[in-house]
Amino acid sequence: QVQLVESGGGLVQPGGSLRLSCAASGRTARQYAMGWFRQAPGKERELVAAITWSAGSTTYTNSVKGRFTISRDKVKDTVALQMNSLKPEDTAVYYCASTLYSATWYTGRGYDYWGQGTQVTVSS
Repeated sequence: QVQLVESGGGLVQPGGSLRLSCAASGRTARQYAMGWFRQAPGKERELVAAITWSAGSTTYTNSVKGRFTISRDKVKDTVALQMNSLKPEDTAVYYCASTLYSATWYTGRGYDYWGQGTQVTVSS
């Protein structure tokens, strides 16, 4: 079992920044990658960014490239999502998740463990 706890959401004006953090505990040594997903009202959940624990390889959805940065701290077992130049369309509940699977980590499939989610609202 892996437990994931997100923090750092909130209300921010367009153009502002937020940093989300995800603390992992439990059997984290078996996990291959961590991802940040988001789900806006009436929309499907999407993979925003993901990172592999070992190599630090990353993937981003096109709409956040150049604005968001995912990082991991292997000592502290934490993953962060730095979000800059936020737009109203970034408003969503953001979830941290982990996967064992090396073949699908960048696709958004195969994520078995999920955090409770944190709300990000971008509005003036």
